[in-house]
Amino acid sequence: MTQYPYKVVATGLGFPEGPVVMPDGSVIVCEIKNCCLTRIAPDGSKEVVVKLAGAPNGAAVGHDGALYICNNGDGFAWGEPGGVTQPVGGNPDYSGGRIERVDLTTGEVTELYQEIDGHALLMPNDIVVDRDGGLWFTDHGTRTPRSFLHGGLYYGKPDGSYACEIAWPITTANGVGLSPDEKTVYVAETETGRLYAYDITGTGEIRKPNPFEPGEAVLAQVEGFKRYDSLAVEENGNICCAGLTPGCITVISPEGKEVETVEMPDPFSTNIAFGGPDMKTAYITLSGSGQLIAMDWPRAGLKPNFSGL
Repeated sequence: MTQYPYKVVATGLGFPEGPVVMPDGSVIVCEIKNCCLTRIAPDGSKEVVVKLAGAPNGAAVGHDGALYICNNGDGFAWGEPGGVTQPVGGNPDYSGGRIERVDLTTGEVTELYQEIDGHALLMPNDIVVDRDGGLWFTDHGTRTPRSFLHGGLYYGKPDGSYACEIAWPITTANGVGLSPDEKTVYVAETETGRLYAYDITGTGEIRKPNPFEPGEAVLAQVEGFKRYDSLAVEENGNICCAGLTPGCITVISPEGKEVETVEMPDPFSTNIAFGGPDMKTAYITLSGSGQLIAMDWPRAGLKPNFSGL
């Protein structure tokens, strides 16, 4: 594995995920365990943007400057096996998953979607906004002690008027991202360590998977044990998959080849986002230890739509 130096931006976070880099250099993170969105200034100071019913899991800036979030319904119970904060089961107070809009000026929270095509959202996980303002998001699914309910990939309009199921089932769908030309949507699958690539054919549409070719959409399944969490795309089209146990960032080319794997100091290195004047600063959430770190990255990240970066 490759190692790069890093600096700690903030500590004491409650299982942070979903970092969003803002134009002023601050980073908003989803504190899943603490059920809030927190803004972290460049000097490391923290300010709670809004407390939420449920828990934010992923976030992205929308066409109107609001933050669109995946709320997992506060579905996790928490523990510290081995001294590392992590989910250890289901929360009996789980309130159901939903997609929400957060007005960053007023703190107003608006629910957009709680069910799609007649099926309840379970634990929405990650979200990306396309250049038309459309929301592409994943649902991780939920577990019981003896079974698993599948989620998948979904699309929704930002005004709450329309949403649809894109691909289902996906086993523990997690990170989601768009290629630079927005002709491909990527989904990281946690428990299989697979990265899927789906061809986008229209607004909220993909080329439907062939049921007789179940592996057709698999772009990569890198050798060795990997559990992928969220992802971010580089300007050149590489896909950076944040990894769990082992903690790492695996960089995969659009052709499905491993470019490099960067070692992380936390087994729950969950999310990566790019910022800085040249988009070469990687902000990475180390969820097990409750930290946000910053690292000089060798390649520029892709600027998210509507981020102002």
